[in-house]
Amino acid sequence: MAELTIGLVLPDVLGTYGDDGNALVLRQRARMRGIDAEIHRITLGDAVPEGLDVYTVGGGEDVAQILAAEHLIADGGMTRAVNAGRPVLAICAGLQVFGRSFRASDRMVDGLGLIDATTSSLQTRMIGELKSVPAKQGMRAAGMEELTEPLTGFANHQGATILGPDARPLGHVTHGTGNTDAHGALTAGLTPETAKVEVYHEGAVQGSVIATYMHGPVLARNPQLADLLLAKATGVALADLPPMTGVFAEQLVGEVATLRAERMRA
Repeated sequence: MAELTIGLVLPDVLGTYGDDGNALVLRQRARMRGIDAEIHRITLGDAVPEGLDVYTVGGGEDVAQILAAEHLIADGGMTRAVNAGRPVLAICAGLQVFGRSFRASDRMVDGLGLIDATTSSLQTRMIGELKSVPAKQGMRAAGMEELTEPLTGFANHQGATILGPDARPLGHVTHGTGNTDAHGALTAGLTPETAKVEVYHEGAVQGSVIATYMHGPVLARNPQLADLLLAKATGVALADLPPMTGVFAEQLVGEVATLRAERMRA
C-alpha cells in the first residue's frame, strides 16, 4: 500500500469529545510501521469519499447528530463505503447515527441503518469510566477474533441503545454502564430476561462497522483495537502488521502501557 487514507468524518459537528484523536492515533501507529498515512477531513457539506481505507466518526450533541445523519443519508458515500467493506470506527453519537433510529431534541430521528440498533433515552445520564471484555460471538461475526484484550474508555451519554438481531455487541461490560440500563431496556419493550442480558452489552459490530460509547480517545487507550483497525485497513492479519520502529516507538509503547494500566485501575 503506497498510502493509508484515513477519513475523519464530520469533525466539525461530531468532534465534541476529542474523538478526532482516533484518526491521529491510526496515522501515528501506521507511520511508525513505515506506512505513509494521511488524514482526510470530511466536514459538513462535503461528499464522503467512498474509497478511503478506514474511517473514524466521533461524538456530538443532539443538533449535531441530526445534522450529521441528514447529511450522511443524503450524500450516501458513507453507506457505500460500508457496503464495500471499508472499516469504520464510530463513537457515541456516531454509534447512534449509524443505527436505525435515535432520539435527539425530543424526537426520533432516522439513522443510516448500517447498525441494527435503536436508541432512546437513559433515565440517568451515564458519565464515568467504562470497561468491557470483547464479546466472543460478536468478534466471530465481525471477523475480529484477534481482539482479545479488555477495552477501556470514558462514557458520557444519555442514549439507551438496544441491538437488533443483525448486530452484535463489541464487548460485555465489567465496570460502568454500557449501551443501556435496566430502565432503558424495559422501556424499549424487552422482557426482564432479555433486559438482564442487554444491560451488559457495550458498543456494536456489524459488517465493517465497529462502534462504541468509549471516549478517551478509545484508540489511545486500547492499542490492540487501533492495530486491528490498521490491519483491516491494510488487508493483513493483526499478527502480520509490521512492528513499530523509530526513535519514539519504544517511548510510545511504554507511555500507552502506563496510561492503559492507570485507566484499568481507575
